[in-house]
Amino acid sequence: MNQETMKRAKELVSQMTIEEKCSQMLHHAEAIDRLGIPKYCWWNEALHGVARAGDATVFPQAIGLGATFDEELVQKVADATSTEGRAKFNEFLKHGDRDIYKGLTYWAPNVNIFRDPRWGRGHETYGEDPYLTGQLGMAYVRGLQGDDLDNPKSAACAKHFAVHSGPEADRHHFDAKVSDQDLYDTYLYAFKRLVKDAKVEAVMGAYNRVNGEPACGSKRLLKDILRGDWGFEGHVVSDCWAIRDFHENHKVTTCEVESAALAVNNGCDLNCGCVYEKLLYAYKANLVSEETITESVERLIELRLRLGTLPERGSKYDDIPYEMVECKEHKELANEAAKRAMVLLKNDGLLPLKKDAIKTIGVIGPNSNSRIALVGNYEGISSEYITVLEGIQRYVGDDVRVFHSDGTPLWKDRMHVLSEARDTFAEAMAVAEHSDVVVLAMGLDSTIEGEEGDAGNEFGSGDKKGLKLPGLQQELVEKITAIGKPVVLLVLAGSAMDLSWANDNVNAIIQCWYPGARGGRAIAEVLFGEDSPSGKLPLTFYKSDADLPPFEDYSMEGRTYRYFKGTPLYPFGYGLSYSDIQYTNAAIDKTEGAIGEKFTVKVTVKNAGEYKAHETVQVYVKDVEASTRVANCMLRKIAKVELLPGESKEVSLELSARDFALIDEKGRCVVEPGAFKVSIGGQQPDARSAELTGKPVDVFDVVLKGEVTEVEY
Repeated sequence: MNQETMKRAKELVSQMTIEEKCSQMLHHAEAIDRLGIPKYCWWNEALHGVARAGDATVFPQAIGLGATFDEELVQKVADATSTEGRAKFNEFLKHGDRDIYKGLTYWAPNVNIFRDPRWGRGHETYGEDPYLTGQLGMAYVRGLQGDDLDNPKSAACAKHFAVHSGPEADRHHFDAKVSDQDLYDTYLYAFKRLVKDAKVEAVMGAYNRVNGEPACGSKRLLKDILRGDWGFEGHVVSDCWAIRDFHENHKVTTCEVESAALAVNNGCDLNCGCVYEKLLYAYKANLVSEETITESVERLIELRLRLGTLPERGSKYDDIPYEMVECKEHKELANEAAKRAMVLLKNDGLLPLKKDAIKTIGVIGPNSNSRIALVGNYEGISSEYITVLEGIQRYVGDDVRVFHSDGTPLWKDRMHVLSEARDTFAEAMAVAEHSDVVVLAMGLDSTIEGEEGDAGNEFGSGDKKGLKLPGLQQELVEKITAIGKPVVLLVLAGSAMDLSWANDNVNAIIQCWYPGARGGRAIAEVLFGEDSPSGKLPLTFYKSDADLPPFEDYSMEGRTYRYFKGTPLYPFGYGLSYSDIQYTNAAIDKTEGAIGEKFTVKVTVKNAGEYKAHETVQVYVKDVEASTRVANCMLRKIAKVELLPGESKEVSLELSARDFALIDEKGRCVVEPGAFKVSIGGQQPDARSAELTGKPVDVFDVVLKGEVTEVEY
C-alpha cells in the first residue's frame, strides 16, 4: 500500500459524510461529484482473458493453463489480458461508460483447490495441488497487476476465500467442516502465497460457512488469519449476494442490517450485492462504528487512486490503444497456450498424424463443431471461433477429404427418449467407415459443468453426478471404435473423466480442456505434429467415482494424488510426448543435513526424439517418518524446459526447510527430523506413472537432523 496515495485517500474520505462512505462500499459505487470522485463498478472478470466486456482474446480455460505447469506462460497470458483490459477501459471512459465489467478490478484468479472432480467450477482453478495452484496463481496475479504496484495495470483478486469447492447446489447454506490440519495443509496455502508473495490487491470471500462462520463475515478467516497473521493490506470483497445468505440461508443473523454489520466488522470492505445499502442503518443502530466503515473506504479509495480511476491521478497505462485488443501477438499467445495445455494421455504410435498418408479423415462427436466447448465459463467474446472440425479442415486444406457428424447430442435429459439421441448414430458410423482415421471429439461444456445458476441442464447445479461421458457419448465411442478404424479421442472438458474404456480400446487420447476461442487450430497443429503435446495433468483422473469419498466431505482423506490410496487411471503430473524425453545424471548435493539447510537437486533432461518439446521437471518430497498424517508425496518444485530435437539441458532446483515441512493437527507448519524421499523427473514417483510412461524417476533418501522446528507457513 502506497503511503502517499493512502494519505490522499484519508483526506478524501475525511470529507465524506457517513452516507457517502457507505455508498462507496457497494460494487456499484456512486459518484461523489463535489469531491471529484466518479462512479465506479468494481465487478469485472478476467479468468482467462477479459470477460463479459465484448470482444477480447479468449485464452484456454484456467484448468488448461494449470496443465501447462508453466509460470512464465501463465504470467504472459495474464499480462496480455490486463493490456486488453486497459485498452478497453481507456476507450470506455472516452465514451462515458463506467458500467459493470468496464473497470480495472478483476475478480480472478480462482485459487480454490479442485479437491473433487464432480465440482462444476473446478475448471476455473489450476487443479488439485496447493503448490501448483500457488505458483500459477501468483504468476497470474503478477501478470494482471504488473511489476509496479504503485501504478498497477489492473487489480487482481484471489477467490474464493476459503474452503470452497462445492457442492454448488448447497453453496448458499453449506457449512464446510474442516480440520486445522486440512485447512492449512490444503485450503489456505495458495491464498497465503498470493497475499504474501504476489501482493494481490483483493481477496474475495466465499458463499459457504467454514466451521460455522460465513466466510464473508468470518472473524477467523478475515481478521485473525488474512489481516492478522498474513498482514493483508488490500480490500476484501464478498462473493455476489453472499452477505444476503447470512440471514436468508446460513441463519447466523436475522436481517440485512445485522448481516451488513457482521461482514464489515470482520473486515469485508466491499459488497457485491445490495446488503450494504442497509449499512447506514447498522451504523445508526450502533452495530458498526464510523471508524470501521472509514477504514474500509480508505482502502478502496487508495486502490482507485493507484489505478488511476480518479481524474486527479492518471496512469502510465492511459495510452494503451484499443488496437491491442485481439492483436496478432495475443492470438498467437493464445494458440501457444492451447497447445502447451494439451495432455497426451495415450498414444500407441498413431499420433502425430501424417497428412500425406491420409486421404480421408472423419471428425465425429458433439464437441467436434461446438463453439461452447472451446471457451469454458467466465469467457469473453471472440471475433473468430475455430472449432475442432474447422481447425482440421483448415490444416489439411484440399489435400484430405474431411467427413463430419456430431453423432449424438452432448447430453439428453430424461424428458427425451434415448432413441432421439441416437438419430445420427448411423451418419457417424458411415463417416467412420469412409475414413482412413477417425477423430472423436467428446466431453463436456460449460452448460454441463459450471456455476450454480449458470448451468441449465439435467445436472442442475453445475456439478457432475459422475465421471462418465454424459448422454450416449460412451455408446457412440464404442460403436465407432468397433468399426476397426484408427481412433483418436479428443476430450474437451474441464475436469477428470472416467476414460477407462477408451484407455483400453482407442489408439490415442488427448485431453484438450477448453482450449480457447480459436482452439481448433491448436488441436489440429498438435494432431499433425506441428507441436508435441507438453501438458501434465493438474489433477488425478480416477477409474471410477466409486473411488471418491462423499462430495460433501471436506476432509482430504482419500482425495487427490496426495491422499488417494488407490490406483488412478491417470495420475497427477502425468503426460506423454511425441518426443523421447530422457532424464540422466540425477544428483542431490547431500543426503544428510541439519533442519534449515538447503538441498540442491540436479538432473539433465534430453530430447532424444524428433519433435520440439516443452518438458515439466517435477520434484516431490515425502516425509517417511512423520508423527502425523502426511501426503503420499508432495510437489515442491517445478521447472519448464524447452528442448529442440537432440538438445540437453541441466536443471537445478533448490529445496529449503519449507519444502520438508508438514502441517500438524494444530495447523502448525513444522519440520521434523528423520528420513525423507526426494524425487526428480517428469512425473510423480508412483508405480502407475512408471507403468504408463515406462520410465521411473530418480529418488534420493535424505535424512534431516535436529529438533522439531516451526517454519513460516
